[in-house]
Amino acid sequence: MPDRSLRVIQQQHQALSPRLQHAVRLLQMSSLDFAQTLAETLGRNPFLEQEEGDEMPLSPGLTALVNPLAEASGAAGARDEGSLLEATGDDGGLDDAGSSEPPPDAGTWNEALPSAPKGDGGEVSATELVASSTGLNTHLHGQLNLLPLGERDMALAKALVEMLDDDGYLRADPFELTADDALDPPATDEEVRIAVRRVQSLDPAGVGARTVQECLLLQTGEIEDPHQRALARRIIGEQLRLLGTRDCETLAHRLGFALAEVEAACARIRRFDPRPGWRFGAPPVHYVTPDVIARRYRGRWVAVLNPAVVPRMRLNSTVVDLFQRHRGAPCPDLASHLQEARWTMRNVEQRFSTIVAVAQAVIDRQHHFLDYGEMAMKPLGLKEIAEAVGVHESTVSRVTSNKYIATPAGVFELKHFFSRAMVMPSGASLSPTAIRGLVRDIIADEKATHPLSDTEITQLLWQQGLRVARRTVTKYRQALRIEPAARRKAAGA
Repeated sequence: MPDRSLRVIQQQHQALSPRLQHAVRLLQMSSLDFAQTLAETLGRNPFLEQEEGDEMPLSPGLTALVNPLAEASGAAGARDEGSLLEATGDDGGLDDAGSSEPPPDAGTWNEALPSAPKGDGGEVSATELVASSTGLNTHLHGQLNLLPLGERDMALAKALVEMLDDDGYLRADPFELTADDALDPPATDEEVRIAVRRVQSLDPAGVGARTVQECLLLQTGEIEDPHQRALARRIIGEQLRLLGTRDCETLAHRLGFALAEVEAACARIRRFDPRPGWRFGAPPVHYVTPDVIARRYRGRWVAVLNPAVVPRMRLNSTVVDLFQRHRGAPCPDLASHLQEARWTMRNVEQRFSTIVAVAQAVIDRQHHFLDYGEMAMKPLGLKEIAEAVGVHESTVSRVTSNKYIATPAGVFELKHFFSRAMVMPSGASLSPTAIRGLVRDIIADEKATHPLSDTEITQLLWQQGLRVARRTVTKYRQALRIEPAARRKAAGA
């Protein structure tokens, strides 16, 4: 008979409070999402205020993160309790008694940038200098409006323009227009074919094509030499695969033309645009704003918080005092707003202090990368940084996601510095980033007349004691966006 008695079992589990959950979400956000979230909070919370520009001073904790170098030059190397170096637990001071180098100012990195002109006083504003982008559809409709077309032909041509994708291709079935009730009587197949040819005659050349082959064929009309134009059409129409492999010798043999003529025609074809729609309405380029800047100070790399990502906001003392004097008023929402405002200010400082602490721990272990490049990258795991900073591995994972650091070698995501160790037969451990850098250097030093295959690169690595598989070399070469040896030879020929 089954046991149906009741039992009480005690278990312990960790539950995150709403306040801690909110702090975790803020920590995981990118700088853009974080700024947007703060803007939304500022819009609804009367206890927070924001100043445009740099008029509002930062809190002492954030000031220590933006300019820790000024503190390091103080007496006896004293550090603020909430500063970066205390958070990392690093006893190595930045101060050097024998150095007379003045402490650099963390805010001077942008002094060389010209200030944006103001929009008053007859001067040109910055917004007037931004180029406006014209979409492909708008560009094509403008050309159609200049053609002497009847109402029916114009409607068909404009309907086809609206069917084009971002590449400028007509990948949808144009004959669907024959079933459209907008025209009376419905369009015929011949009318649709004429409309397709009319759209394909517009600028840019190649627009309205159904395939890549047709797109290239439409652009051959731009070749002035009729002999070269005819040859280019034969190459595209009959030997498109050989054109892609750059095998000009086989092309010349199959088509019965001189090698020099085929090479000249292929070079002209390679100047065609396989995606003509990309010239118009291209999405805006989103530039990455680094959260941390790696700066060298007295022989050591220091992580400095980028002041550009620090929000200029604070508690509105006037509103807070007014609320305190009228506590008896029936305003429960204001009490919750004040609590949210204080949480937000603490979370902002906690977020940036954690980011800088993790970044400092990373560059302390990857300082050779900053000095010598990718070949000096060391294997690094989340656990090592978590133990150094005194946080959980999941916190390090959140901090290094979508957070960027500016270095002399470029701007990198913090995750770029983490990788598993590849143990060599000698017992040494290398980072995959270092091996990728070595593969790139080997290819850069190869002879143009004899590019190295992946097998030959593998053999060179083995000669240096790096036992790496050929497929690993192929994977790293592809990650570096380097073409195979055959294509590198054809491109350099």
